[in-house]
Amino acid sequence: MQVVSEPTTEEVRAEVRGWLEAHWDDDRPLVQWRSLLADSGWAVPQWPVEWFGKGYTAVLAQVVAEELRAFGAVGTPVGAAMSLAAPTLLAHGSAELKQRFLRRILTGEDRWCQLFSEPTNGSDLAGLMTRAERDGDEWVVSGQKVWTTGARSADFAMLLARTDWDAPKHRGITYFVLPMHQPGVEVRPLRQMNGHASFNEVFLTEARVPPGHVVGAVNAGWGVALTTLAHERGLGALRLVSVEGWREGRTAREARAEAEEHARTYAWYPQRAGRPDLLAERSREAGATAPQRQLVADVVARNRVAAWNVERSRAATSRGRQPGPEGSLAKLAGSDIARRSARAHGSLAGAHALLAGPDSLLGGVISEILVSVPAGSIAGGTDEIQHNIVGERALGLPKEPSVDADLPFRQVRTNAPSR
Repeated sequence: MQVVSEPTTEEVRAEVRGWLEAHWDDDRPLVQWRSLLADSGWAVPQWPVEWFGKGYTAVLAQVVAEELRAFGAVGTPVGAAMSLAAPTLLAHGSAELKQRFLRRILTGEDRWCQLFSEPTNGSDLAGLMTRAERDGDEWVVSGQKVWTTGARSADFAMLLARTDWDAPKHRGITYFVLPMHQPGVEVRPLRQMNGHASFNEVFLTEARVPPGHVVGAVNAGWGVALTTLAHERGLGALRLVSVEGWREGRTAREARAEAEEHARTYAWYPQRAGRPDLLAERSREAGATAPQRQLVADVVARNRVAAWNVERSRAATSRGRQPGPEGSLAKLAGSDIARRSARAHGSLAGAHALLAGPDSLLGGVISEILVSVPAGSIAGGTDEIQHNIVGERALGLPKEPSVDADLPFRQVRTNAPSR
C-alpha cells in the first residue's frame, strides 16, 4: 500500500474547500459527481491511495466529511454496498475484484445485498446448506437464503455457499460475489407481522458465479464472512443518511430520491429500536405513575450509557482499530433497550397500545413498536450469539463446547433434507 505523509487538519480543510469550490456543479448528474469525488480521493479518504482514497486516519476522514457537509455536497451512497461489501472487498478481495467493483460502489451504480442466512439453520450460520460446485472456471450455486434486505433491487450479492462437504463446517465455505440478474435467482418478499415487507427469501437454482468472483480463498470464506458481520453489527443508525443541508439542483435532487427510496426499506427500524426518544413526552402526556416514571428513567439512563459506548468505539476506530466484539456489546445493549422501551410504552398506553391504524395512539406507532421490537434480538445475529462473542473474544472465556465443529460436514446432523 502506498504511504503518504499526513497533512494537518487545517491543511485538509483548506484543500477540501478549494476542491469543492472548483468542481461542484449544482446540475451535474449524481453519478458524474460521485465519479469525480471517487477519483479525487475525497469520497473515502480513509481508504488506501491505490483504491480511491488518500490513506488518511479516521480523524482526518471525519474532517473531510465535516467539510462536505458544511459545503452542502452529496457524499457516497448509503446501503449494503458501501457499509458491508466495500470494506469486505478492501480486506479480502483480489485486485481484480477491487478494480471491478469498488468504484461502482462509490458512484452508486451497483447495489448489493447479503445472502448469508438460511431457513434451516437459525443462528448456526456455519451450518449453511447452499452448495456451490465447479463447472469449468465458473461455479454453479443452488440453495435457499432468507431475511435478505434489498434483494429485489440488488445487482450483486455477498454469498456464502458450501464448497467442501468433507471439511468441518467452518472450513468448507466459500465467499462469492453473485450477479443477481440471472435466470437462476428468484426473489420473493416476506410479509412481516408489522405489515412491512423489508426482507426477502431468495431461491438459487443453478445460478452462475463468474470466474474470479471468489472473495478470499476457496473454502476459506468463514474468515471473510466475519469481516462482513463485524461491520454489520456496527451499523445501527448509519443505515440512513441525512439530506439536510444539501445544495439545490440536479445532483442533490437525484441523491434525495435515492435516499428516500432507501429509507422506505427501513421505515420501521426506529420502532424496532423501541423509540426511547418518545418516552419522556409520552410519560408527561399520560400522567405517569411513580413506577412508570421509573421504567422511563431506566430506559433513558441505559440509552445514554449505550451512546457513550458507541462514542468509545468510534474513538477506537479513529485510532485505526478494526471493528471487534464491541459491536456485539452495542447490539446487545440496543436490543435490551428496545425491549425495556417497549415495556414502558405498553405500560403508559395500556390497552390502547394494541390498536393500529391512523386513528390509534400516535398513528399506530406504539402498536408497531410492540410487534417490531422482537426482531432486534434476532437480526444480525441473535442475542445468544452476541453473548458468546462477548464472552469468548472480550472476556476470554472458554469457547462453547461443540460436538460437530471438527466433523466432516456431511456427517453433521441437521434439520435440513438429507444431502
